[in-house]
Amino acid sequence: MSAPPAPDIDACTCGVLRRAARAATAIYDQALRPTGLRVTQFAILRILDRRGPLPVTRLAAEAGLERTTMARNLDPLERRGLVRIVAGEADARSRLTELTDAGRSALAEALPHWRGAQADLARRVEPGAVRALAAALHSG
Repeated sequence: MSAPPAPDIDACTCGVLRRAARAATAIYDQALRPTGLRVTQFAILRILDRRGPLPVTRLAAEAGLERTTMARNLDPLERRGLVRIVAGEADARSRLTELTDAGRSALAEALPHWRGAQADLARRVEPGAVRALAAALHSG
């Protein structure tokens, strides 16, 4: 039996992590495909379900997205009637995003698919290792 290949010490850590993130995203997107949601859209629905209506800027921060990226993700969700975007009460220039009843139903339908992707990734990568990596990168 041969030994595993030695790690490539010249490999760019950022590139490796980006490829890993894309691979993980593909696993979730494939699992969620029957629902018509992508994992980022699923995450947005979950945030709104847990936190209630949020200004778009705050929602973007909660999701770890740029505001423009958030807008691109909200457009199809709004077209499908899963979220509603209204003018803020205190400032009509601000936009408040809220989950609709259809959004709650879509989230409930998607949750088992998401859980399947979670289990798939947990079989591939120790969840504690993922948490440790995230903590290490956020602490620095």
